[in-house]
Amino acid sequence: MNPSPHDPSRRGVLSLATTAGLTAALGALPAFTASAAPAARPDRPTEVPLPPDAARERLWWQAPGDESSLIEQGLPVGNGRIGALASNDPGRELLLITDATLWTGGLNDTLDQDGQFPYGRADFGSFTLLARLTVDIPDHDLGSVHGYRRTLDLAQGVVASTYVRSGVTYRREMYASHPDDVIVLHFTQSGGGRHTGSITLTGTHGEKPDTAKSFGAALPNGLRYGAAVQARGTGGEVTVRGTRIDFTGCKDLTVVVCAGTDYAPDAAAGFRDASLDPERLARTKARAAAAVPPDALRRTHVADYRALYGRLRLSLGTSTTGQRALDTWERLHARARDGEPDPELEAAYLQFGRYLMISGSRGSLPLGLQGLWLDGNDPDWMGDYHTDINIQMNYWMADRTGLSACFDALADYCFAQLPAWTDVTRRRFDDPRNRFRNTSGRTAGWAVAFSTNPYGGSGWWWHPAGNAWLCTTLWEHYEYTGSRAYLEKIYPLLKGACEFWEARLLPVTLPGTSKEVLVDDHDWSPEHGPQDARGITYAQEVVWTLFGDYCTAAAALGRDTRYADTVAALRRRLYLPEVSPTTGRLQEWMSPDDLGETEHRHLSPLINLFPGDRIRPDGSTPADVVAGATALLTARGMENFGWANAWRSACWARLKNAENAYRLIANNLRPSTDGRNGTASNLFDIYEAERGRGIFQIDANFGTPAAMVEMLLYSRPGHIELLPALPDAWAASGHIEGVPARGGFEVDLRWRDGRPTHVTVRSVGGRTTTVAHGSATRRITLRPGASVTLKGLGR
Repeated sequence: MNPSPHDPSRRGVLSLATTAGLTAALGALPAFTASAAPAARPDRPTEVPLPPDAARERLWWQAPGDESSLIEQGLPVGNGRIGALASNDPGRELLLITDATLWTGGLNDTLDQDGQFPYGRADFGSFTLLARLTVDIPDHDLGSVHGYRRTLDLAQGVVASTYVRSGVTYRREMYASHPDDVIVLHFTQSGGGRHTGSITLTGTHGEKPDTAKSFGAALPNGLRYGAAVQARGTGGEVTVRGTRIDFTGCKDLTVVVCAGTDYAPDAAAGFRDASLDPERLARTKARAAAAVPPDALRRTHVADYRALYGRLRLSLGTSTTGQRALDTWERLHARARDGEPDPELEAAYLQFGRYLMISGSRGSLPLGLQGLWLDGNDPDWMGDYHTDINIQMNYWMADRTGLSACFDALADYCFAQLPAWTDVTRRRFDDPRNRFRNTSGRTAGWAVAFSTNPYGGSGWWWHPAGNAWLCTTLWEHYEYTGSRAYLEKIYPLLKGACEFWEARLLPVTLPGTSKEVLVDDHDWSPEHGPQDARGITYAQEVVWTLFGDYCTAAAALGRDTRYADTVAALRRRLYLPEVSPTTGRLQEWMSPDDLGETEHRHLSPLINLFPGDRIRPDGSTPADVVAGATALLTARGMENFGWANAWRSACWARLKNAENAYRLIANNLRPSTDGRNGTASNLFDIYEAERGRGIFQIDANFGTPAAMVEMLLYSRPGHIELLPALPDAWAASGHIEGVPARGGFEVDLRWRDGRPTHVTVRSVGGRTTTVAHGSATRRITLRPGASVTLKGLGR
C-alpha cells in the first residue's frame, strides 16, 4: 500500500527532500485559488451591456433533466474550480457539485510485475463528487406546472428555467461566480406567488453533517474537504430544522453554495495546505456572498464572465425560421435527419465549448476527461489526465478562441507536478519491469505515464513521448501570448524533457545505407500496434518539434547556449518518417507494413500535421510526405469517437479539404441515442464504450471547436491564412472577430460568397507577419497595439 502524504515512509521522506530542492530551484509555485482565502470584495458593476444578437447564443429545452441521466441532460455551471450539473426540475432542483481538486489516490509510484503503474480508484485515485444540493418545492412538481422552459444563456453564463403555476410565472437562475467563488441559485416570481420548501446539502462519501449549513470530512488519502450553504428569502421565513433548511412563503429566495479542499499545488508539502480548514472557508465565502444583493451578485458574475467570453464573436450564417423555432435537442435531431446545415446551432456549439472552458479551467487544476462535471463517484478512466491526446486536446481551443487565460490551469499543473515527475522518473524509469526503459541504462530529466493525477501519481504504462507532447502544447501557448515570464516558467519543463530524450535516443544505421540516425527506443505508438517498436513516427515527430522549441526558447532567454547547441545537433540527426512503398501512407512505424488497425482511433503519426505543422500543403514539405499523410488520414476513416472525429477534422482543415472537415463536425453533432457516439441533449459529447452504454468524455467538446476555428483561420508565427477550409455550408456570409493568431496578433474577418470582405489585423505583441488568402498575400509590420485593415485579399 502506498504511504499517505501525511505518513511518508523513509523513502518518501527522501523523495520529498529531493522534491523540495527542485521546487526551490524552480521558484514560486503557481497562483492557485482552490483553497485561497476570500478575495477582497470585488467591484460591483452597475450594468453589463450585451451585444444585440446575444439571443442567438441561448440554448433551450422544453423539459428538465432526469435525475437518473444528468450526465446527458443536466446543465453545467462552473467558475473554473467548483462546478455542478443541475436538473432544473421545478419541484426538486438537484445539483451534483464538484471541486476540481477532490481526488482520491496518491503518489502511486511503484510498478507492478507487468511494468505498469497500478490504475485503480484505491491506488491511482479518481476525480469524485463533493456534494449534492437539493431544493425541494413540493407543490411545484412537474405535473402541476405548465409552459416549462429552461435555457443556457451562453452570452451571460447563466442557466435559467421558467414555468407557470396557478397563473403565476416562476423563474429561477443559477450560475457559478468566479469573483465571489460560489454557486448561486435565485428563485423569483411575478404575480404574487410564493416559494415554500426545503434545502438539503449532503456529502457523497457517507459524511454525517454537523448542521444543515455545512459539513467537513477527509478522504482516506488525507485530503480534507468541506461545503457550506446559505439561504436568504424575502417576504417569508427561512429557518434551520435539523439537517435541512426550510423556507416558507418567500417571494424570492437566494441560495448560495461553496465548497473546497485543502489541496495545494506543492509537491514538497505533499500537495496539501495544512493551514486550511475547508469547511470553515466554505462557510465564510458562502456567508459573504449571501450578504450581497442578488442583482449585484449576478452583475458581478456576468461582467467577469463576459470579460472572457466576449473576446470572440462568431457568425457562420443565418439559420431558417423553422430551425430557430425548435429547441436545442430537436434541432440536433432535425439537422441529422434532414442533412441541412444549421449555422447558428453550429456556431452555438463552438461557443458552448468556450462556456465549458471558462466554467471549468480558471485558477485550479486543468480539465480532465470529464472536465468539472460528474454524475457519480466512479467516472470512467477515473476522469483522469490522459497524456496521449486527451489533456492536450482539451486545450487546443483555449488560445484559438480568445481564452488564453484558461490555458494557465494546464501550465500551472505541469509546473507544479514537475518535481514529482522528475523524482519518479529518476527512481522508476530504469526499473527492469519497465518495458520502455532506455537501452543505454541512462535516465535523465522527466517523463510521465499515460495517466497522471494531481499528486504526482502515475497510472498504466510509462508514456515516453508524453513529456514532449505536453511541452509542445505548452510552447504553442507561448506562440500565441509571446510572454517572456511564461517562457521562463515553462523553460525547466522544456529542458528536462530534452535531457530525457538526450539519454533515450538510440543511434541506428538505416538498412541498405551507411547513414546513422537517432531513433526512439522500444516504444508504443499510443494504444496501437506493437509495444516494442523503435523509431515510432509519433515520437520522432514530437521530439523533433520539442528540440526546435527548446532551442528557440534558450535563444530567447539567453540561456544554456552550449546545451542548446547539443540539442540542435541531436535534432539534425533525428530520423523523420517515410512514406511506405507498400501502402502509400505515411508510416506509423519504421516498417513499410501496417502493423496495427487501419482505422484506429488515434492519429498519433499525424501529430505534425495537426496540432504540429511540419507537414504543410504549401510546398514547404515534400509532396510525397503530404500525399502520404493524406493517404493515412483517408485510411483512418470518417466515423469514430467524438474526440477522434475532432482530430480528423482539424487534420483535414490543415490539408484544406473543407468538406471532409465539415462532415466530421456534422458527425459529432449527431444526437446520441442509446449511448451511441454523438452529442447528448445537453451538448456533452458521448463516447460509445459498448452498445447501449455511453460515456461523457469532454475532449470532443473542445477539439471540435478547435477544428472549426482551423477551418476559418490558420496561423503560425509569421504567417496567417484566411478561410483555408471554408465549407459550402458557411460560405454565404459570416464573421469571426477577435480570433487570435500565433505570433502575437488578433484578426477580425468577415466574408461573403466564400471570400474575405473585411480583414483587420491587430498586434497584441507581434511585429511582422504575412496575411494570405488563396494566392493573394500581404506582408504587414505593426507596433504592439496597432492595427491595419487590409483590402483586396478577397479578389
